[in-house]
Amino acid sequence: MKKAKISALTAAVLLLAACGDRDPGGTNNDEQSGAAEVEDLLTTTEPGSEGLERAVWNSPYGEHASLDPILAFNYPENTVVSNLCESLMQLQPDFSVEPHLASSVTVEGDRTYVLEIRDDVTFWDGTPMTPDDVVFSINRHLDPEEGSYWASNTTENIASVEQTDEWEVTIELHEPNVVFTNELATIVGVVVQEEHREAAGEDYGNPSEGVMCSGPYQVSEWNQGSSILLESYEDYWREDARALTPEVEINFTVDAAAISNSLATGEVHGGFDVPLSTISQLQGADEGELLLGEGLQNMAIISTGEGTFGDPAVRRALTRATDRVAVAETVFEGTAWPSESLIPAGAWEPEIAGAREDALPDLSHDIEAAQEILEDAEADLSEPITIAYPGERGFYADIINVIANGASEIGLTVEPVSVPSAQFGAFFSDPAAREDYDAFVTMNYLSTADALGKLNSIAHSEGYENYSDFSDPEIDALLEEAYATEDDEARAELVIEAEALVMEQQPWMNIVDLASRVYLADGVTGPPASFVYLYYPWAADLGASDEG
Repeated sequence: MKKAKISALTAAVLLLAACGDRDPGGTNNDEQSGAAEVEDLLTTTEPGSEGLERAVWNSPYGEHASLDPILAFNYPENTVVSNLCESLMQLQPDFSVEPHLASSVTVEGDRTYVLEIRDDVTFWDGTPMTPDDVVFSINRHLDPEEGSYWASNTTENIASVEQTDEWEVTIELHEPNVVFTNELATIVGVVVQEEHREAAGEDYGNPSEGVMCSGPYQVSEWNQGSSILLESYEDYWREDARALTPEVEINFTVDAAAISNSLATGEVHGGFDVPLSTISQLQGADEGELLLGEGLQNMAIISTGEGTFGDPAVRRALTRATDRVAVAETVFEGTAWPSESLIPAGAWEPEIAGAREDALPDLSHDIEAAQEILEDAEADLSEPITIAYPGERGFYADIINVIANGASEIGLTVEPVSVPSAQFGAFFSDPAAREDYDAFVTMNYLSTADALGKLNSIAHSEGYENYSDFSDPEIDALLEEAYATEDDEARAELVIEAEALVMEQQPWMNIVDLASRVYLADGVTGPPASFVYLYYPWAADLGASDEG
């Protein structure tokens, strides 16, 4: 049986994307480069020379609902949990994946993963992390009563998780997945203390009980509706990665004006994903700097499969008719660029990017080309295309208006429909919530730089982000073959072929790829600039700069 070992000395060779500088502007048409401001994207910031006495950060998406890792499936939760709870593998700022709570992973064939578990990790209460905790934590995703938000094609493919030696855990899969190691760097691979989870019961993850993890920070105070205070875990097992700053307060301010003012004045030391409406002010701030980093996010319009937008020719034509450069430069203030595909450019290593671009269809802004594509449409083109968006996020209306302008030039009508955020969230889980709409917006992201996994989730017939019952047997076969292909180059070729076929139909209408936006006050440095803060302990790197 063929075996491959992933140790602490090797990067995750199963990633389609590796580290390295990427050119976000590379597209099929020079006109589409747009947003010249994002040419030199950062991966990290300068390391801190020492810790701050206390850091104040802001989470612009608001307060987390729970600290339970398996319920951390959105920006507010993951921003906090990433500093508390650790995974078996860990995503790095350059998007590589390295062993973490597991010191190594041995891959036997294409369905068996043997994990060597570290024996020097302790939870915050001083008790050791054991293989029992590892088995328990992964199995939580398989237990319907636990209600994991991470229950998906990936977790459904786990056949068994067992302790097979003193410090060894073996995971067996139902079907081949040679990139499964990537998933262990997400919440799927996060380990919590079994004893605490069982004792906390229904209050687990709430302010009263919290969680018991092994990360560089633990919760000191959770002031509901206002902020959460994290304090460093002094006995953190990784001496070389202990938190520089003893206390980090994370605020839940969502008002853009309040965020902008608190950052610009230095009252708050920093924040990720600062609101778009604050960019101009923060770029000119005297007390800090807005940095742009490597990204794994994109903005897209998801088809529900209904109405005029359910026709692939309409989606393709509307993409060509939309001035996506204008969206990147105006709505996103030059911090984005027109996307080539449903998969952000950051998910591909430079060596593959060229072949991938050659295979993808031209999406450049071209009204004449859009009109020609529209001739193949079979839908009733007189019916308006309704696109739903969360009303509290006004910039979505601006984006849809740009789309509507392009639509009018080719004889289509696009109507933005504002939906309350509380209702809009159900679009991603409840088909009934979205049945009266042709499409809805998403600010989407990859958890790791895994193009295969993301493409599978969107375009496979059984993909968990397939919201329109999109189905193509040829695409399904290519994706399934890719999951079983161990050779990196051969697998990349399969994914490129599948991606090109998907883009001929565009179940999602891709608009722009996003740079990661992070603001740092003067004298503050250290956190990653790239889009890894949802799974990487960013606060532990937060410190004072030499100039501070």
